[in-house]
Amino acid sequence: MSAEATNPGNPVAPVQAGPPDLGEVAHRKRGRPRLELRGLRRIGRAALLGPAPRDGLPDALEHVAKVHRAHHPDADLDTLSRAYALAESSHRGQLRKSGEPYITHPLAVTLILAELGAETTTLTASLLHDTVEDTEVTLDQVGAEFGKEVRYLVDGVTKLEKVDYGAAAEPETFRKMLVATGNDVRVMSIKLADRLHNMRTLGVMRPEKQARIAKVTRDVLIPLAERLGVQALKSELEDLVFAILHPEEYATTRALVHGHATRPDPLAAIAERVRAVLDEADIDAEVLVRPRHLVSVHRVRLARGTVTGTDLGRLLVLVAEDADCYAVLGELHTCFTPVISEFKDFIAAPKFNLYQSLHTAVTDEDGAIAETLIRTHRMHRVAEAGVIALGNPYAPADGSEPAAERPAAGAADDGEDGERVDPTQPGWLCRLLEWQRATPDPDTFWTSLRADLAQDREITVFCAEGGFGDGGPAGRGAARTGTDGTATVGLPAGASCVDAAYALYGEGAHSCIGARVNGRLATLSTVLGDGDSLHLLMAPDSAAGPSPDWLDHTHTPAARLAISRWLAAHPGAETGAGESAVGAGAPSGAGGARGAGAAETPDRPGGTDTAGLSTDLPGASVRLAGCCTPVPPDHVTGFAVRGGIVTVHRVLCPVVARMAASGRKPVGARWRGAGNRAQGCRVTLLAEAFTRPHLLADLTEAIAAEGAAVVAAAVEPPREQRVRHTYTLHLPDAAKLPSLMRAMRQVPGVFDVLRAGRARSTMAARS
Repeated sequence: MSAEATNPGNPVAPVQAGPPDLGEVAHRKRGRPRLELRGLRRIGRAALLGPAPRDGLPDALEHVAKVHRAHHPDADLDTLSRAYALAESSHRGQLRKSGEPYITHPLAVTLILAELGAETTTLTASLLHDTVEDTEVTLDQVGAEFGKEVRYLVDGVTKLEKVDYGAAAEPETFRKMLVATGNDVRVMSIKLADRLHNMRTLGVMRPEKQARIAKVTRDVLIPLAERLGVQALKSELEDLVFAILHPEEYATTRALVHGHATRPDPLAAIAERVRAVLDEADIDAEVLVRPRHLVSVHRVRLARGTVTGTDLGRLLVLVAEDADCYAVLGELHTCFTPVISEFKDFIAAPKFNLYQSLHTAVTDEDGAIAETLIRTHRMHRVAEAGVIALGNPYAPADGSEPAAERPAAGAADDGEDGERVDPTQPGWLCRLLEWQRATPDPDTFWTSLRADLAQDREITVFCAEGGFGDGGPAGRGAARTGTDGTATVGLPAGASCVDAAYALYGEGAHSCIGARVNGRLATLSTVLGDGDSLHLLMAPDSAAGPSPDWLDHTHTPAARLAISRWLAAHPGAETGAGESAVGAGAPSGAGGARGAGAAETPDRPGGTDTAGLSTDLPGASVRLAGCCTPVPPDHVTGFAVRGGIVTVHRVLCPVVARMAASGRKPVGARWRGAGNRAQGCRVTLLAEAFTRPHLLADLTEAIAAEGAAVVAAAVEPPREQRVRHTYTLHLPDAAKLPSLMRAMRQVPGVFDVLRAGRARSTMAARS
């Protein structure tokens, strides 16, 4: 798994593997040595001498045992000793590419995990994590000697063979690892520590291979470390990837940090004042200066354009109890000038990765701003080590149940309400496990995985009048139903009502036709916010299906894959539900909720009047598409849908291009004679204007003056002093459309009026 590495005791060129010296300085300032660096040299020397025991413990394990006992004083080291003996004997004679004994790698991985407080079972599996992959040791042998849990963990991190899977070996290995993580998060803990040591020792690899490994680390493993809350591993991985993929920016940032290191630290002076304030208030607290890692400094520099001494770190205040956190906050905001916009309470509302802390920023008398983190010692351990700090999440809290009677790792562990007791089963992991089952193609899985992990924030949505209904997959991991019947669903930031529908109902979401967000009717394309209340409107006809437009508004792989599968299985279907819910009557995107006076049901397409249209499909009924509402003399084309109906679009409608790209064959359509222009028609217009009082009344008056009737109207919330109005109108004569649009443009404050379809793409570009 990690034979391609250099000597971990030797410094590596920054462009290859990052800044070990700077990383060591940063970690010393944080109050601890750089993970495993101090003990690694003695581990390497001990490994060269073999497993000769001293006082019953191999020399190479001494430092690991010392660190492990610091976190777990009663740990049984006999199991570790036996695991090391098996690993050392099975890897004996194997060398890393640097020429050092291979056993130094599993020892280094084990030390990383021991520094973070991992329990004995995890350390045992980390010592053995490469034995099944690289030696003659079998999983059955591991299980017989160390038990089912260790066997499961070793199996979870064992790579699939390229000879069996070819180019799909890497994505399929990650799929296997993620499925194993769904049952036991310790699998991913070992993988992250394994990748960290490999990234530290990547210098002997060819530059192109360094870049490939760094990109996978950036796209997959760093987001997983963030989601599991293992900030200590995530920060160092980010710096190592930064050095390989962006060597120039890395060098600039490193020079910037070194330049400030020669000057007095302004945060140290502020920290001293904070200590004095808290001492006077009789609050027992530890105040530390916590330096930012290089990628964090780089992000600050990009955001602010310049970096001051206080930007290179933050104050960290550690206390004993939760209540002390708020006491510290009160003292700081009383004795210093707070920056109110910087305050965040992640104690009352923890992040989805278990992170808890109070964030604030205070200004001293010289105007220097110090960002400050306030947390308990336990919160700090979890912030650094994430799920690793939880120890064995599958052991009973009181320790009363014998290990032999507990479910084996990977087994379901359900509480009385049918939900998994495991606190490490967050919504993002449940969603990921759900959609990967429906993605057999490795390339699609790999692409979807990277896209899913690119979402760096999670929101919680409450489905009012919740529950899953007949079509809902009760017990779906991404959603939970409370005792009041309200379903709670976790989604990535940026998710729309479409994503929520598929998270709640699975395939049953195909029949969704609309939604209410916070009590107001909204399009399915509406982007949801954290804490929103959602009520989905379902079609009574279960044969209804999604529109191709829905793919433009999905943010989760599960929704995208389900919609794509349905569309592929129904190549001749184009549903009215999709058009009405997303396309017609309101613009797509966030803020599409209807304003006062809007119709209480989603706007339907423009009817089935065939008097003015003929098509190349004899006997077919004709329906005007609601997304572009064609009127004479628009150039039109049609597409056959279920029920012998042809939906007619304007040729320039974006839906036409999407239909053609998906292989749908158009049906010729034309207006029957110029005299039909005098026939009534329905059209949707979008007016963009500067917001002002009485704008809606003036526009409505202009429309009425042209003889048009308002069928439905929607007003988006103002943004940057601009507002958008959407009107679905009935015109007695299609020839009057140009004069109607001119009259609307002449209303004061209106700077453009466009037809729906073309209007959406144009206005989206402007915003």
